[in-house]
Amino acid sequence: MKRIFALFSLILFLGTSLWSEGVQELPSPSQEERIAIVSAFGPEVVKLKSIATIEEEIVINGKSFTLCEIEGKKAVLFLSGISMVNAAMTTQMALDTFNISHILFSGIAGGVNPDLNIGDVTIPAQWAQYQESLFARKTDEGYDLGWHQEIYPGFGMMYPQNVDVTHGRLDGVDETESKFWFDVDEDLLAVAEKISDVTLLSETEDAKLSHVPKLVVGGVGVSGMTFVDNAEYREWAFDNFQADCLDMESAAVAHVAYVADVPFIAFRSLSDLAGGGEGENEMGTFFGLAADNAAEVLLQFLKAWD
Repeated sequence: MKRIFALFSLILFLGTSLWSEGVQELPSPSQEERIAIVSAFGPEVVKLKSIATIEEEIVINGKSFTLCEIEGKKAVLFLSGISMVNAAMTTQMALDTFNISHILFSGIAGGVNPDLNIGDVTIPAQWAQYQESLFARKTDEGYDLGWHQEIYPGFGMMYPQNVDVTHGRLDGVDETESKFWFDVDEDLLAVAEKISDVTLLSETEDAKLSHVPKLVVGGVGVSGMTFVDNAEYREWAFDNFQADCLDMESAAVAHVAYVADVPFIAFRSLSDLAGGGEGENEMGTFFGLAADNAAEVLLQFLKAWD
């Protein structure tokens, strides 16, 4: 009996040891307050990392988070990954792990406003998840939305809808709010409006613009799950929302920030015209220039932010 008990104890010990070796121990949340600086993919963060003083890199579920100091601000710098789901998931992971005071997003986007051009940097005051949609039933009389409301005119069968946001509890029940637009933080936007001395790139080793890029503060941006390279869809997005730009992450991060009650703002530079250009999509040529322009505006923002 003692031998059986000893053998069982050995098996239990070995099993526990092997299981422990295969499990990644997550870091305990840092108590030092930091801003989160987020980009979607590698080229968008190159300039920021070159400026930052790196302190430590923490890996959570395969995702790297870089603790650093940048322009005198303590920060955690990380890539969200491309797409709305990745952006929301990774942002929430950062909020759960670190003491995040503000969320700043820096990256590229497709241009929607015909008055803007490649290399311009936009800092929208509002963001919407414009591809949260009803695919309406087609009938002989047109599209039938059933019990859904037409919030904005559709693009064919696709009709934009609000998203339901759970934000607190009342009398033991989750409070659900129906929203289309998510505002950026008023105080952060006020800082952005003070940026005046910023030099934006119009030329790199790989790309050259025929115009001098500009900074636009205010207006709106929209985010969705699809990469847009369609002139008609671009025109619809501007006619419906008067959007300056569209991307695949910002509104998802704005959603997470709103629920967590953390101030948010995004800096987006136009790498392409979302199908509005004369030839093939321009992103492959200008993504590096645009990424650096967005990062430069963010750096100037950090300098102006007291």
